[in-house]
Amino acid sequence: MLVHRGDEVEVHQAGVAEVGEAAPIEMDDTLRIASTSKAFSGAAALALVTTGELSLDATVAEYLPQYADPWGEVTLAQLLQHTSGIPDYTRSEAAQEAIGDSLGVAPPPDALLDFVAGEPLAFPPGSDYEYSNSDNIAVGLMIEAATGLGYDEVLVERVYEPFGLGATSLPAGVELPTPFAHGYDVAGDEPEDESETLAAGWAWASGGLVSTPEDFDRFARGYVGGELFDETTRQAQFDFEDDADSAPPGPGENSAGLGIFRYETSCGTVFGHTGNTFGYTQFFAASEDGSRSVTVSVTAQLRPDMGEVFEMLRDAEELAVCATLDDDD
Repeated sequence: MLVHRGDEVEVHQAGVAEVGEAAPIEMDDTLRIASTSKAFSGAAALALVTTGELSLDATVAEYLPQYADPWGEVTLAQLLQHTSGIPDYTRSEAAQEAIGDSLGVAPPPDALLDFVAGEPLAFPPGSDYEYSNSDNIAVGLMIEAATGLGYDEVLVERVYEPFGLGATSLPAGVELPTPFAHGYDVAGDEPEDESETLAAGWAWASGGLVSTPEDFDRFARGYVGGELFDETTRQAQFDFEDDADSAPPGPGENSAGLGIFRYETSCGTVFGHTGNTFGYTQFFAASEDGSRSVTVSVTAQLRPDMGEVFEMLRDAEELAVCATLDDDD
C-alpha cells in the first residue's frame, strides 16, 4: 500500500514478495496490474482526442468496419464508459475454452473480439452500463487504426514518456520483468504460484500491462490530475454514470466515467480504477487535482465471491483512501 500526500510518501508492507523468501514487495518490483490497464487505454485514447487525432464520437463502423455489423454505432466514449453493450469476449464459451487450451500463448490482439463477433449488443449503445473487457480491446484497436502505430508504441509515446514510466510495459507472453512480486492462488492448502501462468496477450489493452508500485503511483497522479488532456476532454471524462461498479468493485460508492471510476468513500471522493487477474489484485486512486494518491497491490486474486475476504480488501482500500485524504500530519 502506497499513500502519497503532496511530497510525503508512505509505504506499508505485509507479507513477502515470494513465498519461502524473506524480502517484502519493493517499490521497483514488477506486478501485473490487471484491469487497471483500462485506465492506460483511456489515457492514450483521450490524449489522442485532445490532439484531434480521435473523437469521442468516433464509431466502431468508422475505425473497425469488420465489426460494423452489429456494433457499428458504438462510439469511443461509450466504449470507455462501458455503455457500449458489446458482449464481453472473456465470458464467451469459445474464449474460455481457447484460454484453457493455450494459457501461455495468446492470439494476436485483432483476433480477440472474434470470439463474440456478430453477437448482438446487450442494449442500445449509451442506454445502460455493463462492464465488458471487449470495450477496451476495441479502444486499443481504434487507437491503432487512428494512428497507424501499434498500441504499445502509442502507450510509450503518449503515456509512459509523459509520465516518466520507465518500468511499465505491455508484454504478450507469460514472462515478467525481474525483479517481480510473485502472485498466488490461495484457494488450496498451499499457495500456488500463478505469476507466469497466463499470457498477457489474452487481456492486451483490457488488462495485460505490468508495472511497479512506483510507476503505478506516478501514473495515478498524472492521469487523474488530467495532465494529458485539455479541459473539454477532461470534463467529458468526468461525466459519471452512477451506480456503476468497477470490476472488482472499489471502495465506497462507485460511478463510471471515461476510462476512470469515481469512488465516494466515508472520507471523501477519489478517482481511479481497480483490477484483478491470476495472482494479483490492484487499486489506484487520486484526488481530482492529482496531489494525493494511493495504490493497493495484493499478490492474490481477490474476488467478490470470496465474501468476507473481499470485504476486508474493500475496507483496507477505504482506510488507504482515508489516509491519503487526511490533513493530519
